[in-house]
Amino acid sequence: MDTRCPPSVSDCALEHAAGHLQRRSRAKRPQHKSSDFGEMALILQYINDMHVFMDKHGDPRTNPWFLMSSPFPTLLICLSYVFLVKVLGPRFMENRKPYELKNVLIAYNFLQVIFSAWLFYEIGAAGWFTGRYNFHCQPVDHSKHPQTMRMVHACWWYYFSKFTEFFDTIFFVLRKKFDHVSTLHVIHHGVMPMSVWFGVKFTPGGHSTFFGLLNTFVHIIMYTYYMLAAMGPQMRRFLWWKRYLTTLQMVQFIGIMVHAFQLLFIDCDYPRAFVWWIGMHAVMFFFLFKDFYNQSYSKPKARARSPQPVTTEIKEAYANGAPRNGYANGHTGVNGTGAFARARTVLPAGN
Repeated sequence: MDTRCPPSVSDCALEHAAGHLQRRSRAKRPQHKSSDFGEMALILQYINDMHVFMDKHGDPRTNPWFLMSSPFPTLLICLSYVFLVKVLGPRFMENRKPYELKNVLIAYNFLQVIFSAWLFYEIGAAGWFTGRYNFHCQPVDHSKHPQTMRMVHACWWYYFSKFTEFFDTIFFVLRKKFDHVSTLHVIHHGVMPMSVWFGVKFTPGGHSTFFGLLNTFVHIIMYTYYMLAAMGPQMRRFLWWKRYLTTLQMVQFIGIMVHAFQLLFIDCDYPRAFVWWIGMHAVMFFFLFKDFYNQSYSKPKARARSPQPVTTEIKEAYANGAPRNGYANGHTGVNGTGAFARARTVLPAGN
């Protein structure tokens, strides 16, 4: 006796019929839905595995900090920034007049100078200015020593500062300075938060903080320049050193390259992956800034040439032997004819 059937035979038949209908309905369902669910499950599993990896290998001191548990929030913010300044912002400003942001820009750049100066001091005082850090090889200190934690906190604030720099581009868009929103500018600002995130997540402190030390120093000078420029045309005579600011930025990246890549030739307890990560970022930014420098300062600018005078002849003819325009007797004209030539300078049209 089939124990799966109820006592009533009719009930058993009904149950078998219902089961048959269910099997047929399953067979008729489109297969792509189950495929979609499978792909979604794989994506979710991949994300979960990544979180497990991050928690296992990430620095336990920074794991619980804001935006440090996963790279996806930082990635989403960076992508949103690119969409905002390249697509949404220009559309928003298309039929609007540029915003007058003089006072806002002065205040913003002043705050960036103060913030950069504080970060430069913290990174230096936590290691590089104290003699505790070695310029040739500086492993990551994983302890919770107060001086070490000061450097770890400085690393996180340096990471956070990369988000505040998004306002550089946002203000360009609001002022309709779209030519300033170059590929170099967007790549530089869009990539940096994601790049620094990995350093704070896995190696806060140590050799890589030299990058932040140099970068914050350059930003003190850079935002000082921007603040003076925002004050108006009367400050232009003090801003002759713009090209040297770009040169300083390129020197910065050369210093970072040399400092990072030296670890490839010596024995140092610092992750080689981050040596390449930092060094190649410096290489990329060096060539981007070099290209900008060449386009802005190295190529001679074509100047409009003054048009050369064109001499034309204007013939004054005699009518019936009588001179025109008051010519006296005795003038024979051109080639013995009754016509006279007069030189006149004619400039080409459009001048």
